[in-house]
Amino acid sequence: MTATVPARLPLDKKTKKQLVRGEKLGAAKRTKKRLTSRGATIAALIIAVLWTTPTFGLFISSIRPPEEILRNGWWTIFQNPGFTLNNYTEVLAAGNSTLNLAGAFINSIVITLPATIFPLVIASLAAYAFAWIPFPGRNWMFIGVFALQIVPLQMALVPLLSLFSRGLSIGNVEVFASLNASNAYSQVWIAHTIFALPLAIFLLHNFVSQIPGELIEAARVDGAGHGQIFFRIVLPLTMPAIASFAIFQFLWVWNDLLVALVFADGRVAPMTKLLAEITGSRGQDWNLLTAGAFISILVPLIVFFALQRYFVRGLLAGSTKG
Repeated sequence: MTATVPARLPLDKKTKKQLVRGEKLGAAKRTKKRLTSRGATIAALIIAVLWTTPTFGLFISSIRPPEEILRNGWWTIFQNPGFTLNNYTEVLAAGNSTLNLAGAFINSIVITLPATIFPLVIASLAAYAFAWIPFPGRNWMFIGVFALQIVPLQMALVPLLSLFSRGLSIGNVEVFASLNASNAYSQVWIAHTIFALPLAIFLLHNFVSQIPGELIEAARVDGAGHGQIFFRIVLPLTMPAIASFAIFQFLWVWNDLLVALVFADGRVAPMTKLLAEITGSRGQDWNLLTAGAFISILVPLIVFFALQRYFVRGLLAGSTKG
């Protein structure tokens, strides 16, 4: 008795695409079934509602007149309707003698984008070097980078500020010149980059090191150098992890107040610093505080939803095979 071998029929491109799409959908359904359950879904919905309710209340309060905010709660909006956009126009014009909140909003964008891109570029290159380039002392250097994560941020603020203002000299040799830029963005860019590098290198190294070695060796056999391997193989494969850390770094820098108080002053102050001043001088003006707070969360929401699919892929990377 002979075994029957199914014949391989010729398929057109459309049929092949449909088969590939069906295989991907099947794999996605199996992965979803393994990672989700009805109880987890219900719990996630409850947490989402509880998490969103304060934000919704914040938005309702930001578009209500001041007298309505003081007279009754935001949950009575349907019983006591009243809407206005004056809160946003007033809070954007509020500030100090040097800067208003509208200018501080631009400063936050100018500070956050480079402070997110710089550490990601440096960390991705360093992660590739630690994972796939053998050099003397590599393991000890990586241990040193890992150990830097336990250094409290507050301990480095004063030495770093002294380094920026005075520079660094060993004997008569000037190693690092002072920036002399109290009203420039360079100080806060460098500070955020330094504070983000240890964690960024550690996380990206764990992701880059999981790339199959056969893939890297095959590229080397084909004559690819480190630059081609990094830009054509490693970088596309690590994009979910890079996007995931980019979201966290963007949120950390955007919501930062401590580093801004030390390194960003005057005309380059971010929005968090202006909001703190408004809170101190106008704590009774709830309408302005709610409008300013809602303005401050708009950009992080846009960034998160724009990179959400990469964020989810980065979290699930390595959790399933096949």
